[in-house]
Amino acid sequence: MGKMLKKETRVYRQLLLKLRERISEDIKHISEDTLKKSQKEAAGDISGYTLHMADLATDAYDREFSLNLASCDRDVLLMINDALKRIDEGDYGICAQCKKTIARIRLKALPFACFCLKCQKAQEKPRSG
Repeated sequence: MGKMLKKETRVYRQLLLKLRERISEDIKHISEDTLKKSQKEAAGDISGYTLHMADLATDAYDREFSLNLASCDRDVLLMINDALKRIDEGDYGICAQCKKTIARIRLKALPFACFCLKCQKAQEKPRSG
């Protein structure tokens, strides 16, 4: 398979840019929602109804969950930017570890993948000892 053709990397670039745009929007919405909730509570907007401890816990969990989602999205954004850089440098589609070609089917599913499946699995394996 070897190096990718310019025409082929253009398809992946478009895919990455669309994905980046969607994730950026998600982060914006999550951040805005979380901020609005916090501002309401800070302004004492919760006095209108009695708050139950379970409701407070649920709100805190929702906020934490949203922030974790945003954090995961930010990690993906970094990987997308890294993949775009690899396209520019001509290294896209090559495993960062073993330097072999990453399967096209893997890149279609995860266009920001920087490891082949074998190296990715080796990285995720918990080290014993």
